[in-house]
Amino acid sequence: MGNSPSTYGLLPGDIASAQALSIFNSQISAVYYNPANLAKDPRGELTGGIFHADHDLQANGSTIMDEPSQQLQLGLKTDLSQISTLEHPLYFGLMVGVEKFAQEMMAFSSETSDYGQYFTYGRQPLFLTAGAGTSVWRGIDVGFALRVTLNADATLNTRSTLGGVTSQESLNVSAAPKFRPILGVNINWGETFCSRANCWMDNLETAISYRAYSNTRTKVSSNVIVPGTIPAPGLNLAIKTLDSFQPEITTVGVKYDFGTWRLGVTGEYQAWSRLERELRDDTIKDQANANFKDIFIPRIGVEIPAGDHFTFTGGIAWEETPIEGKRSLDVNYLDADRWVVGLGMSAIIPKMPLLAYPVRMDLGYQYQQLDNKTYELTSTNPLTPPGVYGEVETDGEVHVFAASVTLKF
Repeated sequence: MGNSPSTYGLLPGDIASAQALSIFNSQISAVYYNPANLAKDPRGELTGGIFHADHDLQANGSTIMDEPSQQLQLGLKTDLSQISTLEHPLYFGLMVGVEKFAQEMMAFSSETSDYGQYFTYGRQPLFLTAGAGTSVWRGIDVGFALRVTLNADATLNTRSTLGGVTSQESLNVSAAPKFRPILGVNINWGETFCSRANCWMDNLETAISYRAYSNTRTKVSSNVIVPGTIPAPGLNLAIKTLDSFQPEITTVGVKYDFGTWRLGVTGEYQAWSRLERELRDDTIKDQANANFKDIFIPRIGVEIPAGDHFTFTGGIAWEETPIEGKRSLDVNYLDADRWVVGLGMSAIIPKMPLLAYPVRMDLGYQYQQLDNKTYELTSTNPLTPPGVYGEVETDGEVHVFAASVTLKF
C-alpha cells in the first residue's frame, strides 16, 4: 500500500517537519497538502526534487523488506491571470513524481504472503496532482486540486498446450484516470481582523484541508482454451486488486510566528475504516478479513530563521497503526505504531549566474522508528500447517533523504 506523500512527505520541507508544517507550506507541494497556499506567493515557481527512502523492516529480527523508494519530482506554479483575461490572480500548480528516479511509472504490487508483509511501505505509482488557489478576502485563501490515479485493465485470450505453448493470442491493455478532490482553506487572522492596526493576531495563521480517498486499481481478465483438456468456451480467470490506498484525510493546523522562531501544530484524521469495504472487492485480499480503524495523528513542527538566507526546520509526529487485530488470512499484513522525527534546512541564494531571480535549495532528513507488535500468521496454503502456524514481532526503521532546487520567476 505504498503512498509516499502521506507516508513520508513530498518536498524536503515536508519531510523535515514530519508533515507538521506541510499544511502551511507555500512551495509547490501545497497543491497536495493545501492548495490554498498556492496564493501565498505571487511569484511563479519551478521545482525539481528527489527523495530516497531506505527501509530496514523486520519480522522476528530478520529483515523482510529493504527495497528503497526513490522518486524524481517536478513541480510548476504560475499565475493564470497573466496568460488570460482574468483580472483576479488565480495560481495554478502541478506536481509530478515518478518512482525509481523516473524509470518506473507503474510501480504496483499486490500479493499474499506466508511470512508476513508490511502494510504501509512500498513503491509509489505515478504521483500526479494539479490544482489552483486564490485569495477571496483579506487574509483568506482557498484552493482546489485533483489527485490523479490510474485504473488499469488487461484482457488476454489465448489457446495453449499443456506445455505452455500459446497460439491465437489476443491482448488488450488500457488505463483510465481517476480524479480525487483536495480542498484547502488558509486564514491569516492578522490580515483579516487587524488590517488597520497591529494586534496579537498578526502572527497567527490557521488552515484546514481535506483529501479524498484514492487508490490504484488493476483488473486482469483472461480466457484460456487447452485443446483436448479445456474445450471452448475455455477457462476464465479474473483478478481485481488495488494498491497505494490513501484514506480520507482531514487536517487542521495552527501556526504562530514568535519572531525568532515559528511553531506549527497540526492534527490529522485518517479514515482507514473504508479500506475494509475496498478489500471486499479485491480478489487477492478479500479472504483476509482485515480490520482497520480510523486514526488521529498529532504533528508538531518548528522553523528557525538564521539570518536572511537560511531557515532550519524540525518536526515530530506519532503515527498509530490503523490495523486492528493480529491476523489477516493469507495476506498476513504487518504494521506498528511509529515515531517520526525530521530535520532540514533551506537556503536562498540571492544571485546566481544567468538567473534574474533568487534560487532556493532545500535539504531534508526523516527518521521513522517502528514499535514492536506481535502478529499471528495464518494461511490457506496446503503447504502450511492449519490455523495459526507462527507469530512474528515487528521492528525496524526508515531513513528518508530529500533535496530540491526551486527557481522563482
